[in-house]
Amino acid sequence: MIKEVQIKTLEQLLPLLTEQEYRPDLDRNRSPYVYRGMSDSSFKMYTSLSRNCKGLQKSLEPAILENFAKYAIQEDPNIGHSVWRQMILGQHYGLPTRLLDWTQSALVALNFATTEESLEEMDKHDCIVWRINMHEMVEILPDPYKYAVKKKHSSIFTVDMLKSLTGNSLKQYDSDMKDNAMVIIEPPSLNQRIINQHSFFAVVPTGIEDIEKFLADNTKDTVKYVIDKSLRWRVRDMLDQLNMSERIVYPGLEGLSKWIARHYYVK
Repeated sequence: MIKEVQIKTLEQLLPLLTEQEYRPDLDRNRSPYVYRGMSDSSFKMYTSLSRNCKGLQKSLEPAILENFAKYAIQEDPNIGHSVWRQMILGQHYGLPTRLLDWTQSALVALNFATTEESLEEMDKHDCIVWRINMHEMVEILPDPYKYAVKKKHSSIFTVDMLKSLTGNSLKQYDSDMKDNAMVIIEPPSLNQRIINQHSFFAVVPTGIEDIEKFLADNTKDTVKYVIDKSLRWRVRDMLDQLNMSERIVYPGLEGLSKWIARHYYVK
């Protein structure tokens, strides 16, 4: 089930920014959620691999990863030992992969939701932030995966855990997940961008062709926050004041240039 929440005022954003669960064992509050910001509420969730390769993604994916690993070995000498590491590094540089970006930070998700390539589009359409519950995603996993992550007292997989469970095989992963489960993985800190964005990835099996339908059919705590187009500039300006901008999510001169361009944009 997907719950849709309409946000038309700043005050209505507060629950999104403060969602946490009290953990009696820790006497602390922790968030079980990850978020995904999208700049247009009409956009569907697709992986870059499915957009790029369409119906041939299953047959083309191995060749994409093999060629990437062959040429990326100078960047990462161990890149050939793990298809999951190949995906994560490739995703960073625009390689078509089955990974879908998520973040543990609601502020980062809001940043992506309120960012446009063309700033003239900012008040032309609503934007969205998706929220999924990591604990819920673990509960629908096949038993070996569920036991492996719970043994670590966690709800998040690492590259090494996924490699161990699948034997580094995409076919094995797809066979295990079928069309009713997917793993959420925390990537290794390969670069500052991954760290700053609090990045997580959903590893989407080829059996799941419609990600939103999968979430609707298999989860009960998924939320789609729809932020009204009239509020987008206001939220964007608030995020700048909270030090959440292109300068943070894209460290270096690229992010600085993007931030300066938007800061001095004339409406």
